[in-house]
Amino acid sequence: MKKTLSLAIVFVLSQLFYSQNFNHTKSLRVDFQLTGDLTHTQVFFTQMKEEPFYGGSTINHIMPQYGEFLFQLTDIKSGKVLFSKGFNSLYGEWIYSRKPNEKKLFYHAIQTPFPTSDMILNISQRQSDGNYSVIGTDTISPENYFIKKEKVKEFPIQKIIYNGHSSNKVDIAVIAEGYTVDELDKFYADVRRLTDYMFTIPPYDKYKAHFNIYAIGAASLESGTDIPGKHIYKNTLFNSSFYTFDMERYLTSNDMATIADAASLVPYDQIYVLANTSHYGGAGFYNHINLASADNQLSPEVFVHEFGHSFVGLADEYYSSSTSFDTFYNPNVEPWEPNITTLVNFEKKWKQMLDPKTPIPTPRIEKYKNTLGVFEGGGYSSKGVYSPVQDCRMKTNQASGFCPVCSKAIKDAIDFYIAR
Repeated sequence: MKKTLSLAIVFVLSQLFYSQNFNHTKSLRVDFQLTGDLTHTQVFFTQMKEEPFYGGSTINHIMPQYGEFLFQLTDIKSGKVLFSKGFNSLYGEWIYSRKPNEKKLFYHAIQTPFPTSDMILNISQRQSDGNYSVIGTDTISPENYFIKKEKVKEFPIQKIIYNGHSSNKVDIAVIAEGYTVDELDKFYADVRRLTDYMFTIPPYDKYKAHFNIYAIGAASLESGTDIPGKHIYKNTLFNSSFYTFDMERYLTSNDMATIADAASLVPYDQIYVLANTSHYGGAGFYNHINLASADNQLSPEVFVHEFGHSFVGLADEYYSSSTSFDTFYNPNVEPWEPNITTLVNFEKKWKQMLDPKTPIPTPRIEKYKNTLGVFEGGGYSSKGVYSPVQDCRMKTNQASGFCPVCSKAIKDAIDFYIAR
């Protein structure tokens, strides 16, 4: 009884502490750009905006330290971390493939509950040893008159799924890309079809009542998206394009300011840009953005796969493709992604989930086809990185669904947002 009472008191005090530092009825959006190379990264702070909704939890403000980058707000007086959110960036991949002397800027927009006191913003990058190092700092004051309070362009919105207030739901803003005004009904139907599929896949099937899905009908001048390798170019609202880094299936957009403006019309935890094309592909970046094509026969599978990246921080488990290279992960450091390991600190991964009789590493042979194990190959690396099963939705579109390790990570991510 005393223990229960003590926990209740801690919870109430925690709520009071955060309520004193944030206004959860609105959000602060911080826009910044990343550039650099393998040895040095620069942060350029672009703008701050006050937005009318905050979709995140009012209880949990400190996310697990996943991601290649870290966005943190600290109390200016005590130094206590008040808000922490990891994220990934296309920049983190570009630096491995950039041409000599090539320079690019990669745009980001991150929402926080609106601060009610002065705070320090630190943006950090994960180093090769697995630890974070600060690469950019700014001061945030809620009274700063450079925080923009401006209207954004309105678009029609449909609530595809609505289960209650955003404070204890996972809120997804799905935004139309390459749909003309006359194609918006198709867009809403596409969102229903793809999200309906997602909620047939465990563990999402058990959590549908904890999600809100908003479809934002942001109409484009032309239908489709850019496919440069086929000399197809379309005038679309968010300037999305396949052939990122010359990979045909890699669909991305760097027009994050415009995307974030459209998303600000609803409370959101995740942004999903749905492209009106049958061309195969997509992309997903942890706590940043998802993109997928709507009309390919594998679009449902890709839709779920990419969401695994951005919502949960799951790694790709494939290792024999055009993106395969064996230097992406330091073999002497445990990866932060929950579904791969270098065995450096396997105790923090899924070791406790294994049958004691399962060998580590586990051979990729028929005997262990349906076994939870430690199979070499994953995270684009054929050697030194290990995956939980021989096939999973984070490896191929043919897999029936997620493995037990990925499923647990998905549940943990959902629980973070729906905590009361």
